Amino acid sequence: MKMMILAALALAALGMTAQGAIHTEPVAYKQGDTEMKGYLAYDDAVAGKRPGVLVCAEWGGLNDYPKHRAEMLAKMGYVAFAADLYGGGKVAADAKQAGEWATALKSGDRVLLRARASAALETLRALPQVDPQKLAAIGYCFGGTTVLELARAGAPLKGVVSFHGNLDTPTPDQDQIKAAILVCTGADDPAVPPAAGQAFVDEMRKAKADYQVISYGGAVHSFTNPASGNDPTKGVAYNEKADKRSWEAMRVFFGEVLGAK
Repeated sequence: MKMMILAALALAALGMTAQGAIHTEPVAYKQGDTEMKGYLAYDDAVAGKRPGVLVCAEWGGLNDYPKHRAEMLAKMGYVAFAADLYGGGKVAADAKQAGEWATALKSGDRVLLRARASAALETLRALPQVDPQKLAAIGYCFGGTTVLELARAGAPLKGVVSFHGNLDTPTPDQDQIKAAILVCTGADDPAVPPAAGQAFVDEMRKAKADYQVISYGGAVHSFTNPASGNDPTKGVAYNEKADKRSWEAMRVFFGEVLGAK
């Protein structure tokens, strides 16, 4: 009996190890002549192809936060690839530098922003673990803006999720949208005033897009990131309820568009 119990415990331990076998690695790729460096995460205990999810980071670049989100997605059974939008896997030293880098793309060159995101998506799509017919993208703040730009560009995505991203665009491309869209936004986010939210809804209506907008009461900008602090009067703060609710909304959304649990 004792040996049977020990054997059962050993098998259970092996099962737990297999389920938690998350493989991560940097992945080099190119956008034009620019060297890019993304971050791949997947469960290497899962056999066969599975849906792929692109992760686009906040304005700080490819730091620990988007990597952590990629690993969370991997634990859910997806192949997750955190994109490099600045080149070389660069991470901003401070908010000033992050603002300069993000503004150069978001306000200065959205064509390049789309190209950078598209290059990352194609890298994800070509991975042997990925079902190329089941692709999605998520993004935070600057990354949320980025995934919406991918949708507007007609990227081959089943769905995109923007977490506290800006909703405006200089190039709406209303006839190009193929992906279903989920926007998770803070009701009190100063970066997304009511007029911007309404303009986005009007844009989606004209595009006849499949879209949802969930507004979280009491949440301000960057509500998913604990590093944002806990003082909403600054306009940037973590909100645990909104973070958990928006992640669950994403999970349900992916169940619909990717056929995943």
